[in-house]
Amino acid sequence: MKSEQGKPERQLKRSLTSGQMQMIALGGTIGVGLFMGSTSTIQWTGPSVLLAYAFVGILLYLVMRALGEMIFINPTTGSFADYATNYIHPLAGYLTKWSNVFQYIVVGISEVIAVSTYLNYWWPNLPGWISGVVVIATLAFANLTSAKAYGTMEFYFAMIKVVTIIIMIVLGVMVIFLGLGNNWHAIGLSNLWSHGGFFTGGVKGFIFALSIVVGSYQGIEVLGITAGEAEHPKHAIVASIRSIVWRILIFYIGAIFVIVTIYPWNQLDAVGSPFVETFSKVGISGAAGIINFVVLTAAMSGANSGIYSSSRMLFKLSKDGETAKSLSKLSSHQVPYVSILAISGGILLGLILNTVFSALSKSTADLFVLVYSSSVLPGMVPWFIILFSELRFRASNKALMAEHPFKMPLYPLTNYFALISLVIIVIFMFINPDTRISVCIGAGFLVLLSIIFFVREKKHQN
Repeated sequence: MKSEQGKPERQLKRSLTSGQMQMIALGGTIGVGLFMGSTSTIQWTGPSVLLAYAFVGILLYLVMRALGEMIFINPTTGSFADYATNYIHPLAGYLTKWSNVFQYIVVGISEVIAVSTYLNYWWPNLPGWISGVVVIATLAFANLTSAKAYGTMEFYFAMIKVVTIIIMIVLGVMVIFLGLGNNWHAIGLSNLWSHGGFFTGGVKGFIFALSIVVGSYQGIEVLGITAGEAEHPKHAIVASIRSIVWRILIFYIGAIFVIVTIYPWNQLDAVGSPFVETFSKVGISGAAGIINFVVLTAAMSGANSGIYSSSRMLFKLSKDGETAKSLSKLSSHQVPYVSILAISGGILLGLILNTVFSALSKSTADLFVLVYSSSVLPGMVPWFIILFSELRFRASNKALMAEHPFKMPLYPLTNYFALISLVIIVIFMFINPDTRISVCIGAGFLVLLSIIFFVREKKHQN
């Protein structure tokens, strides 16, 4: 490919392995909330939260199969944004790209702020902004070095989380069925139904929980962004998608099964981190320090994925002529260094604003909580786009589908099932008073982007 001046145009380097891509997806999806024992989903629906994670996991599997079918034919950086533009409308592509940038900057800010909180466990007098700046600089440097350096760092971050979850599940099963740490008196399964039943919040509570679960799973579509830097994209994408969804389901459902079985769901608020309590219960000394280290790496992983993902989307926006041309510049290591610096700068700005607002007033600090949660709806945009694009993709590529080895199962019924389910979840996010404001902020962001898009289009036509 050549630039307008006739010189060979520098491209992103294909250096990510299938293993790194799987760990990147795991790292982007298994977040801090699981380790810190976030009880919001459990409070809505009780032990049936297990079914909520399983149901959204099915939707996730369908989204990734639809994405895999399209990527197999056309593996490019920011692939699902291309599909949105080509198979739906340029507005859909524009919303997808900016939603991704917004989502991951917000995630990056929240994770960096979380890191400073976890470091206070060892250094209680360390100012949060200092640790935040160090973390941003470290992650920016890793991303600037090469895609492979980012992939290696993310591989080890994710590995720490995965190993911890596996140990937690194994120990938890031993506590439940053998009585390890409980004088060898098996706890059994009675906590699943003994405190108000399995579905404690009824149908409405269950659907309310789905909206929070959707937020937990967001980030797996980063596989569609790594496609442009995969060594062997077709093989890597298919292998990653085939294994990653089941791994995530096992880790999430396994860990939450242990939590709601060992501890009565209505007493989890008093437990603190169920991971810390479970490790302590079986006699592992220093459990709090171990889990704090794991959560620290989980937060670093989230911010790392955020910088990578959003910088590639910003790079794509620039290549497509939808933002400043300088953002598509590549370094000698073939990474979009201007975009990486811009995203890192955005996260740093968020850290500074959070520090200032927190010092001024608690109510203004609460504003950031709303902004963080407002990224859930924009984060769902790629899921809608992928499912809808694949319907159009099939119609446009009938000849290629005959020999396609990775087709969407039960097409098109599965597309419609997943799309309708996601629409119902969004409707209940507006109904639920605890998510209404944040989802309205997310919707407002999408409306604003749409207005900007049409204003730009009108200028270009004139």
